[in-house]
Amino acid sequence: MLFGMPTLIETEHLKECAELCRELGLDFIEISMSLPQYTLDKIQVDRLRKIAEQYGIFYTVHLDENVNFSDFNSYAAQACKRYISDTVKLSKKLNIPTVNMHFHRGEHFTLPDRKVDLYAVYRDHYLKSIYDFRDMCENAMGDTDMKICVENCNGYPSFQREALDILLESPVFGLTFDVGHNHGCGGIDEPYILQNKERLCHMHLHDAVGKKNHMALGTGELDVRKYLALAEEQSCRVVLETKTVEGLKSSVRWMKQNGYII
Repeated sequence: MLFGMPTLIETEHLKECAELCRELGLDFIEISMSLPQYTLDKIQVDRLRKIAEQYGIFYTVHLDENVNFSDFNSYAAQACKRYISDTVKLSKKLNIPTVNMHFHRGEHFTLPDRKVDLYAVYRDHYLKSIYDFRDMCENAMGDTDMKICVENCNGYPSFQREALDILLESPVFGLTFDVGHNHGCGGIDEPYILQNKERLCHMHLHDAVGKKNHMALGTGELDVRKYLALAEEQSCRVVLETKTVEGLKSSVRWMKQNGYII
């Protein structure tokens, strides 16, 4: 297995991340494009390539979490699709194997007795956007082995599971299993992911207690070894996704103490 780290607020510059990555014996950095220094207009391909070569690492990418290519507003949807297409082009230049994305749930209306997801109400409109997005991604990816991996967040409602089925019909898509997110929503995403585990390419690994996650490994209540076994079975890349330098170092110590060589 290959293990990586996220870009952290404490390590503002990529070179700092790379130094920490090598110090801890990790293989890659997952670049969060939600951070201002890693937006598309700020990323310099030659600089990233030079840092990767200098420190013997590679990158994966985490798309901006606000991206919603299914937005009912066609101007917003087109902007999001262009952003993803341009990110794929950038990723090809850097030999990035995984583009990770959240699956936007869309907006909801709050009625007197319940909340209603608009994508569930306007299902045909929503699913058409999924087919269109899939076609666009296939064209953008071409013959590369790169995968766009969809990450679980707060529990997939039925319309999102239907949309995921559509995306997974294409070889350019895969799944990211965030084990802490899954724990925080009562484990409701795990059956779907295990049902499609052959499409599991990427994992965000951190400990959790109740709804609190992104904790250092060994400090929560997750069966971390179970998820590492799944990652090894499916040859997943694994991001040790804590949000602090100390949390990351603690997770690496736990990995070494428990016989995982990284």
